[in-house]
Amino acid sequence: MSEAVLPERLAEIRDEFLELPEPDRLQLLLEYSQELPPVPQRYEGHPELCERVVECQSPVYIVVDVDPDGVVAMHATAPPEAPTTRGFASILAQGLTGLSAAEVLAVPGDYPQTLGLTRVVSPLRISGMTGMLLRAQRQVRAKTA
Repeated sequence: MSEAVLPERLAEIRDEFLELPEPDRLQLLLEYSQELPPVPQRYEGHPELCERVVECQSPVYIVVDVDPDGVVAMHATAPPEAPTTRGFASILAQGLTGLSAAEVLAVPGDYPQTLGLTRVVSPLRISGMTGMLLRAQRQVRAKTA
């Protein structure tokens, strides 16, 4: 993965995980799950306005807004009973929101694998986070075309 293209907030989150011993990383992910920002009211109760992330076993929905200046806001919903999935959604929502469209599109697709969680959560969960990132990037491309 290229350091040059990783936005500062995503690099900080990655480093926060990598500074911890492996067993403590899961606890940090659970803390992120409690920090998933709520979706804006216009999306609340309207999953049809969001995109389902089929790579996730849990019902996870994302939607990306791009304002007229090209600034991205990622919103996600994930059930409380799926804390690891919520944690991944929270990391991406916090890490991508506020970036330019170009910065979001430059995030390497392997970012989820760089968090040091591949031995503490299942590969299916990592795949779910990768699916969230790729869907967010696809939505950004579509909304800036």
